[in-house]
Amino acid sequence: MISTLTLILFAVIAVLAFISGYVLRWLITLGKRGSVEIEIKQMLLDAKEEAEELIEKAKEKAEQLKEDLTKELKDKEERLLRREEMADKLRLDLDKKEEELERQSKELQEKMEKADSLLEEEMKKLEELAGISKEEAKQKLLEDVEKAFEEDLNVRIQKLSQDNEEILEKKARELIVTAIHRVGNSVPAEVLSTTVELPNDEVKGKIIGREGRNIRAFERASGVDIIIDDTPGTITISSFDPVRRQIARVALENLILDGRIQPAKIEEAIKNAENEINKIIKKKGEEAAHEAGVYNLDPKLMTILGRLHFRTSYGQNVLWHSVEMAHIAGIIAEEIGADPQVARAGALLHDIGKALDHEVSGTHVEIGRKVLQKFGVDDAVIKAMEAHHEEYPFSTPESYIVQVADAISGGRPGARRDTVEQYIKRLQDLEAIANSYPEVEKSFAISGGREIRIFVKPSEISDLESYKLARDIAKRVEEELKYPGEIKIHVVRETHATEYAR
Repeated sequence: MISTLTLILFAVIAVLAFISGYVLRWLITLGKRGSVEIEIKQMLLDAKEEAEELIEKAKEKAEQLKEDLTKELKDKEERLLRREEMADKLRLDLDKKEEELERQSKELQEKMEKADSLLEEEMKKLEELAGISKEEAKQKLLEDVEKAFEEDLNVRIQKLSQDNEEILEKKARELIVTAIHRVGNSVPAEVLSTTVELPNDEVKGKIIGREGRNIRAFERASGVDIIIDDTPGTITISSFDPVRRQIARVALENLILDGRIQPAKIEEAIKNAENEINKIIKKKGEEAAHEAGVYNLDPKLMTILGRLHFRTSYGQNVLWHSVEMAHIAGIIAEEIGADPQVARAGALLHDIGKALDHEVSGTHVEIGRKVLQKFGVDDAVIKAMEAHHEEYPFSTPESYIVQVADAISGGRPGARRDTVEQYIKRLQDLEAIANSYPEVEKSFAISGGREIRIFVKPSEISDLESYKLARDIAKRVEEELKYPGEIKIHVVRETHATEYAR
């Protein structure tokens, strides 16, 4: 029984203790919450006061900034107003000056019109008094002055022409002599013949064969024409293709040496000759490029270049003419500060179109341009070579140099020669051009066609007009004829006075 009371008592005491502890804790929590709320309220008050201070300062700064901006805007407005006033004043001044100039211009125009009218009236009066028009008087005055001072004018023209020619001749001679002297290379001037020598006339029969079988087989295999005439000891090979002619020549010479001339041997000889000529072509192209100092060319391009070894122009070997040009062009380019390598390459390749002109339509310049473009040659080299016959404009200094080198190489004495037919035709064409002018009495082509002497009718042309006639004829010769070197046009006007003393 005691133990149960004791337990109940302990339980009551524990419950009371628990309730007391909870109440005490609640009271403590209330106290702390009150102090925190007080602190928060204090912080809010402080923050509000600080914010009010910041707002007040911001307002003060804004007011100050507003005042500054207002003052600055006012100053700018005043300056703009002053400028506008000055601009208006200047505009007024300009308008006044423009009106004044217009007034003066009108007055001047009226005065000029009045002066022209007065001058015209005076001229009409003078013409009526003189009985001759103004243009007629002017023409007569010029004729009188020309007649009075014709001798002085002729002397002056001759002196100026002579002085200019001497200066230009001296400079050109120095440059050309330097180029030629520094080249110092021997250029073969051989003309590869298309005539084959025969040991005896019996060989002609073997070449013809029974019923012409051998000669037909040879012409079919080689692509050339064999001309057998009554000329003893020779056979002529005819073809537009110079390489084919040389293949036929080599094959025919080998057949003559072998002695066995028959269709089967002919085909074999043609093939062997083709291989031999192709080796020569390749070798000549490489030698020419090396001799000219032009490197990095495509091997196929050098092979095309080598074909020029079998091509001639007025008797001059085209390949070695190109090599000589390359040397001259390189020297001239060094002397005047141009690109020597471009000049050399342009000169070496300037006539490469002639290697294919019998196979491709077009001029050799146009064909050459296409060939060089196909093999990726530098545009500067193409521009240098394309103008040497003036088919294209001179676009670079090197293009002028290539044309000059061509003229030097082809125009030097002994470099080229005409065939008899071409020579006679050129003489006839020269005289025909000169005789087409009514003032010309007679003309003579002399010095191998390099000079034409023209005699004019002195009653129909004056000394001054003879200079113009010479220039006109020279221009026509340049435009209408093709010729190596240059041609001198010499106009002669003679007046003979005869009287008898009795």
